Amino acid sequence: MELIDIGANLGHAAFRHDLSPVLSRARQAGLAHIMVTGTDLESSEGAISLSRAHPGFLSATAGFHPHHAAQCTPEKMTCIKQLCAAPEVVAPEVVAIGETGLDYNRDYSPRPAQRQAFEMHLALAAETGKPLFLHQRDAHEDFHAILKDWRDRIIGGVVHCFTDSTEALSAYLDLDMHIGITGWICDERRGRALQQSVGHIPADRLLIETDAPYLLPRSLLNSPSPPPDPRRNEPAYLPEVLRTVAQHRNEDPQKTAATTTTNARRLFNLNRHSRESGNPEQKPPAPEAQRQSR
Repeated sequence: MELIDIGANLGHAAFRHDLSPVLSRARQAGLAHIMVTGTDLESSEGAISLSRAHPGFLSATAGFHPHHAAQCTPEKMTCIKQLCAAPEVVAPEVVAIGETGLDYNRDYSPRPAQRQAFEMHLALAAETGKPLFLHQRDAHEDFHAILKDWRDRIIGGVVHCFTDSTEALSAYLDLDMHIGITGWICDERRGRALQQSVGHIPADRLLIETDAPYLLPRSLLNSPSPPPDPRRNEPAYLPEVLRTVAQHRNEDPQKTAATTTTNARRLFNLNRHSRESGNPEQKPPAPEAQRQSR
């Protein structure tokens, strides 16, 4: 059984002193690939550097999280474009645009700046043909309206770390977006609604992630084995997310693992990334199907 973690903040200070054993534990846990999240220009450059240091095992996203939208100037977006606009020449490691979107929960950046930055990322995704790595919290109405307006110009993407309502889930699925599930689903306090709705995600739209070092699966704290450090999540705990997702979808975990891994490879073209990074045993993916207009 192999797994793909589509979102881990491995450039975070929490991994500064022990990244090598973190990656070793991830491999031992069955992870075949990890996407390292870029949240501003510096972290995007760092994600690319990590991916180049671990070819085939790591890849990167590049963009500005809505928390940093106020820093997302046209000049800095030009730098993001240079990181990912010509993947054959510049950075085959960049497999998605983002993390981008809207966050009205904390409003670390003014909402108009968030919307402007989101539009710039959507334009870059349309130009480069790369999928999007999306964030939405307490901003569904504006987020959905902007995304819907751009949907026919982008190839797709994932609404990562989904924790919203069933209605929001249906709206994103109607736009043929993928849905990323984290350890939130393992939380017996906050995750009940997600546990009930995860079964409504079509198999070919489901992805799993850790969002490490955040969102440690709380179910691990009740494990009979020595519990993990409650202050830090890491990719090696992705199997617990898988187990819980499979449980609430009434599926065999092997099936859920195979489905989510196939989905990640297809959406983010990870087979190609593996080949360009020196893993020729991977077969080329089928071309991404064009979304049919509704």
